[in-house]
Amino acid sequence: MILELILIFILGLIIGSFLNCILYRVGRKKSFLKGRSACPDCKHKLEWYDLIPLASFLFLKGRCHYCKKPISFQYPLIELITGLFFVFIYNYFNVNLIEYGLHYNLYQAIFYFIIISVFILIFIYDFKHYIILDEFIIFGIITVVLWLGFNYFYKMLTLQELLVYFYSGILASFFFFSLWFLTKGKGMGFGDVKLAFFLGLLLGFPNAVFGIFLSFVLGAIIGLGLVIFRKRKLKSAVPFGPFLVIGCLIVIFYGTELANWYFSLSLPR
Repeated sequence: MILELILIFILGLIIGSFLNCILYRVGRKKSFLKGRSACPDCKHKLEWYDLIPLASFLFLKGRCHYCKKPISFQYPLIELITGLFFVFIYNYFNVNLIEYGLHYNLYQAIFYFIIISVFILIFIYDFKHYIILDEFIIFGIITVVLWLGFNYFYKMLTLQELLVYFYSGILASFFFFSLWFLTKGKGMGFGDVKLAFFLGLLLGFPNAVFGIFLSFVLGAIIGLGLVIFRKRKLKSAVPFGPFLVIGCLIVIFYGTELANWYFSLSLPR
């Protein structure tokens, strides 16, 4: 099991490196499917040993092999986070290839490997550029639709349950569209409207409601904290996509526990 987790961690590091490539090239309107990576400062083409996830950054002490300019800490951080998420998901779904072989839990883990990767792209890009790219959302939606179709085909979901996921996506998107429309785009970006459909489709009902509620709570707390510590002004724009992603992640992995805790507090004894 330990060997499996190490291999999964390495896989996560590799995927994290690929996510870095996507984030860098998409922001510059370049294809991430072809062409060799290069140092953003000196433009020197990087060799394979310059691109070993996490290890190259540590070996080079955070500096370019050629021009010695500092390498952004974003690269090893995303690689490390992706690797840790992959290990967490693999362990969360109790996957054990050696003992169980191919089974449903493995398929769940693979699905959430992809979802986590999309979340990281959305989180980082929105955090840095205040925009959620359609490409990320569309890929995420296609992934969820295929997963729901897989579950329906193999009798894991009924037609009624399947429709609930689509209704949840539509209602979540409509809620954010209303906010966008009423504030004329000042209180909510249209990218959040599209992201809400993706997350609603992923979570279903009532998890989507819980996830959106958590997102607003987190956004309010962190936004207020930034104002108090004078990192932002009261009217400063704050990207909401990262909060939606965090709220969604909490619900996916801890939604049941939080719901049980909440109802235990609210129900009369």
